[in-house]
Amino acid sequence: MLNDAVEEYALALRQGQKEYRELLMAGKDPYPAVLDEILPEGGTESAVDVGLVEIPAERIVGVKSAGRITAFTANFQPLLEVKSEFAAKWVALCAAHLGDTGITDPIVCFEYLGNFYVQEGNKRVSVLRHFGAARIPGNVTRILPPMSDDPRVKAYYEFIEFYKVSRLYEVQFRRPGDYAKLLNKIGKKSGELWSEDERRTFNAYFHYFRDAFCAVKTPEADVLPEEALLLWLELYPFQDLGTLTGVGLRKSVTALWPDIVATVKKDAAVKVETKTSAQGRGGIINRILTGLDQLHVAFVHQMDPSTSAWVLGHDNGREHLENVFGDQISVKSYFGASNTQKAEERIEQAVADGAQVVFTTAPTLSRATLKAAVKYPKVRFLNCSVDQPYSSIRTYYGRIYEAKFIAGAIAGAITGEDRIGYIASYPIFGEPASINAFALGALLTNPRAQVELRWSCLPGTPQADFFADGIRVISNRDAPTGSKMYLDFCSYGTYLMNDRGEMVSLGSPIWSWGYFYEYAIRSILAGSWKKEKDGLALNYWLGMDSGVIDISLSDKLPEGVRQLAKILHRGLCDGSINPFFRKIRAQDGSVKSDGSRPLTPEEILHMDWLCSNVVGDIPAYEDILPISQKMVRELGIYRDKIPLEQEGKREDLDRIR
Repeated sequence: MLNDAVEEYALALRQGQKEYRELLMAGKDPYPAVLDEILPEGGTESAVDVGLVEIPAERIVGVKSAGRITAFTANFQPLLEVKSEFAAKWVALCAAHLGDTGITDPIVCFEYLGNFYVQEGNKRVSVLRHFGAARIPGNVTRILPPMSDDPRVKAYYEFIEFYKVSRLYEVQFRRPGDYAKLLNKIGKKSGELWSEDERRTFNAYFHYFRDAFCAVKTPEADVLPEEALLLWLELYPFQDLGTLTGVGLRKSVTALWPDIVATVKKDAAVKVETKTSAQGRGGIINRILTGLDQLHVAFVHQMDPSTSAWVLGHDNGREHLENVFGDQISVKSYFGASNTQKAEERIEQAVADGAQVVFTTAPTLSRATLKAAVKYPKVRFLNCSVDQPYSSIRTYYGRIYEAKFIAGAIAGAITGEDRIGYIASYPIFGEPASINAFALGALLTNPRAQVELRWSCLPGTPQADFFADGIRVISNRDAPTGSKMYLDFCSYGTYLMNDRGEMVSLGSPIWSWGYFYEYAIRSILAGSWKKEKDGLALNYWLGMDSGVIDISLSDKLPEGVRQLAKILHRGLCDGSINPFFRKIRAQDGSVKSDGSRPLTPEEILHMDWLCSNVVGDIPAYEDILPISQKMVRELGIYRDKIPLEQEGKREDLDRIR
């Protein structure tokens, strides 16, 4: 037994020397990390006795103090010569491990931010890791970092709550909210205790997924397997990890890999495109170069144009497309994608019918769109939403705030008082920008203007409330098309009410989706549609210069106000006017812009504050009507903070082993 242990030390030493050289050549520290050198200065952290823990071996990354760190590599392989005292002790431990007794004494270590640092038992760790031990028992003291706004620290405090019920150290997220998402996807409630069978099942499934992830992961990608698992679970049920073959699982991770990178690196990887400029040859030359005789296009809608004004607007865009391209394209529409199953069925049917381009026209269809895009990488998929961190699909939406700015200027000029009503739809990306642009437009023509805010997604009757409160100029929802009936009917746009409740239209922002659809198809036919680089998500966010967003002016507008609106329209189109290129204060008095530069598209899109002349606030998710919550979950400005709900029938882990 002793001779075998000596041979094992010689083998471990060779492996350690090799690892040492490789780490040095890579410019990395070849020794274990030292916790005393990692802890923040100031000593504000506190310590908690966790007790005896089965520690995941790969999470033992260092030692408590510098001591004899030069005896080990970063992975606890030995570095001292065979004849050293250190080697003799290592060999003795190895002999015990190979014998009947084994290594029974737990190590003593500290845990900080999910990683472990050994105080006593370095050689035990070295021997056990040499033999591939998955877990090492240890008495653990947890060192808590000071609470801060650092996402990693916030996520760690969420881990502490997760650990109380799961007793799992394997999963260490870096972003707040991810533990809640994981619990939701595997059918566990927050605070619900895990059984031993559930822990074993999860560990088995997670390690199975991690093996597939490691086989696919590129060296430069800063992605954790648990982060990849979250996106994978958006498309596949957790139970599939118990039935998929290794090849099938690796294939699914490989197909999803660019989206995994884009999701994890969301802040750096989401590209917001604000211009449309398809370039390339046309006509027969283009068809030869692109290999396309006729492009087959599909539209997938949640509802029907006869019952949904939103769908009607997109269907008008489809008509525009057919009028522009004639027999260069064939177009087919699919309606009734009202839930996840129906959405997947409609998209699958579109692909089966030969669609080469698929437009899904609602944000709530994004998950079904992504699932199909991963499955059919040769088909181009676009979803009508914004700020989606997926590289397999492109998204498109409109900068409606530009038209709202003009509407605000009209309202400020028309109102006989300083109070203007504004009915907002949902607290989603871009909506605060619309409210603020309207408020700034009102200040342009009435420096005393106050915009009083109500939400259609909350219980109540905003228009009736405004009327009862004496407010006579109101901004309501935007017209889904340029049809005159929407303008005259006065349930859309900005309008004036008299004391009898009769309404006179002033003007309305409108959506003209056909211009975007024309751009997208023209760029494909021109051969200029290219797949973005790995891990980059492309979001089109288009404004008045593209024609996607416009404003329809009422014939009843005073001529001076009409001319002002046209001047603002021209300035927004040519870029000489920017609603957010000025000094702006929020409701709390803070300066959101000093006026020295325009706000960036990302700053505008992610606004979660309101201008100082807005009276009202952004509603909390729990206050929103249930019918509106699905949209807010998908595109809400606070979507990452919304408590997740159970999706579909709950399956306990111990029933899917």
